[in-house]
Amino acid sequence: MNTTQRAVLIRAYGGAAAAELAGIHKPEPGQGQVLVRVQAAGVNGIDWKVREGMVRDAFPLPLPIVLGAELAGVVEAVGPGVSRFRAGDRVMGTVGGLGAYADFVLVSAAILARTPEGLDHVQAAAMPVAAVAAWKSLHHAGPVRAGQRILIHGAAGGLGGYAVQYAKRAGAEVYATAATADLDYVRSLGADHVIDYQSQRFEDLVRDIDLVLDYVGGEVLDRSWQVLARDGAIVGTSSPDILARTPANRRGLWFINQPDPELLETLAAEVAAGTLQSRVSEVVGFLDIPGAIERNRTVPRAGKVVADFAR
Repeated sequence: MNTTQRAVLIRAYGGAAAAELAGIHKPEPGQGQVLVRVQAAGVNGIDWKVREGMVRDAFPLPLPIVLGAELAGVVEAVGPGVSRFRAGDRVMGTVGGLGAYADFVLVSAAILARTPEGLDHVQAAAMPVAAVAAWKSLHHAGPVRAGQRILIHGAAGGLGGYAVQYAKRAGAEVYATAATADLDYVRSLGADHVIDYQSQRFEDLVRDIDLVLDYVGGEVLDRSWQVLARDGAIVGTSSPDILARTPANRRGLWFINQPDPELLETLAAEVAAGTLQSRVSEVVGFLDIPGAIERNRTVPRAGKVVADFAR
């Protein structure tokens, strides 16, 4: 019986070469756990941020550690106490941390969602992090009201693409920043005003914004305070130090996503039905995961990159 499996892991923090292909032990499910045979996994910014040691102070991790935050696959086995799933079920979800880039992964049954009919494993693997995080970050500062003016930075990215659609559904007036090549895509999602950040400065074009969703961070965050309405707020997912960078009498909120399998199942059903757009911009094979992680750091793109383990 083969007890080893493929994995993408880091043994030390570093650059592109730090993420490596390796053989590791195949685990067995314990109490409340599900062993998933992974068919596909989404590539996210957290992969290279962990690889480079950017979050080592906030989230100390034991090395070596397998990268990857979200997956889709088939239940291989269930541990004691698991009644929601059985072998052969199609599932999707985050892994509650890292570890998705392996052929077999242990996941708590409590955070797994069922993959709906009509959604293949590549589409399913693109959703667990971004679809849920976009929804929750949109509502993190309070209920979204019709007529609110919402500015979304990084609107063509994994989170941004969902957030534009959610905000528009809620009746907001949606402003969005994107690269030149992605303007039409963002418009197709329903954004009312699309700003080309490569040739325009958003602070020259918008004001009195009720909510900024900052999926970019850095100097974009610092430039965004001036466009807020008096009672407006910025919710950030890319700047852990947003509270320290929030000016006096301004409201800045740091957002950390949490698994929500019920919400994920609802959103996945909408993608399967065609009522919610979910864009996969590139599909890579397992052996190209380290390269895809590095491209996530260096090459902005619309939608999500997904690794298909059968490739």
